[in-house]
Amino acid sequence: MVDGAATRDRQSFEDRRARLRQQYLQPAGARPASSARGLHHTALLSGDVERTIRFYQDVLEFPLTELIENRDYAGSSHFFFDIGNGNLLAFFDFPGLDVGPYQEVLGGLHHMAISVEPTRWERLRAKLTDAGVELVEHSDVSLYFRDPDGARIELIADPLGEMYGSKVL
Repeated sequence: MVDGAATRDRQSFEDRRARLRQQYLQPAGARPASSARGLHHTALLSGDVERTIRFYQDVLEFPLTELIENRDYAGSSHFFFDIGNGNLLAFFDFPGLDVGPYQEVLGGLHHMAISVEPTRWERLRAKLTDAGVELVEHSDVSLYFRDPDGARIELIADPLGEMYGSKVL
């Protein structure tokens, strides 16, 4: 019985996606241009600035580009990594505040997918394994893992604008 209920629920979810695609998804040639220029940065929280730098710069090979004081909280750091294509990954630390461990919540981060060249993807997989980072691999192009503070990160070997061989842009 549970399987039948799950199948009905999955069908209702697919029906809803179909309705939303029909109502909102415009063909590529009919879509207006985006008002955005790109992702300036995404900011995550860091429990330890140096540990975060070592992980993102040394293991993932994202160069640290800046380290400044956070204007919103005295003593806090705001630091940035180059993730290619003019995009940055940023972090804040909040020394003295007990912000607690990473949690997935509605409106929060589920995961962040970062596109890397296939040969670099292979090298980074080996570096993550050597560093003892637990990996989950999907579809021969996606590596999922958690950063030192628990945020879920995906390295995807698909080009920007594609996912598993399909255009998404």
